[in-house]
Amino acid sequence: MIDYAELRELIPHAHPILLVDKVLDIAPPDRITTAKTVTGSEPCYAGIAPGAPTRAFAYPPALLMESWGQGGALLWMRHVKSQARERNGGLILAAARGMEFRRPVYPGDTLRHEVRIDQFVGDNVIMSGESYVDDELVSKVDYAIAVMRPSDELTWAS
Repeated sequence: MIDYAELRELIPHAHPILLVDKVLDIAPPDRITTAKTVTGSEPCYAGIAPGAPTRAFAYPPALLMESWGQGGALLWMRHVKSQARERNGGLILAAARGMEFRRPVYPGDTLRHEVRIDQFVGDNVIMSGESYVDDELVSKVDYAIAVMRPSDELTWAS
């Protein structure tokens, strides 16, 4: 199993963008189940005014997708580490297809992300999977590509 210290070691994410709280199950090299509890203290809720309706607290789909993708990144980097290789740069969720968001997620919900790595292709992976709250499907991804790029190839717009 992966404890929180190893989780932080495997992927380069840190607070406030580390969106995996716990690894529930792992079957290397191709399956992982992770958990993320959405709380009202998430940075995405900081600017919501008192009295806002419930729908204002729906967890942003981009963060739901990021949390799901981080589960895949953990499995991927665990695989890289098992081959006595090092992470070489940044991890990027480059493309996703067949995404469905079935219902909003709110503070107090615990997401369970199930991620499968369908194929390893050099320094890239192809993934698919689902996210649940309890046993209710809240989102799915038919196909996603994640890439690892050397840091010197990454530029950020200013």
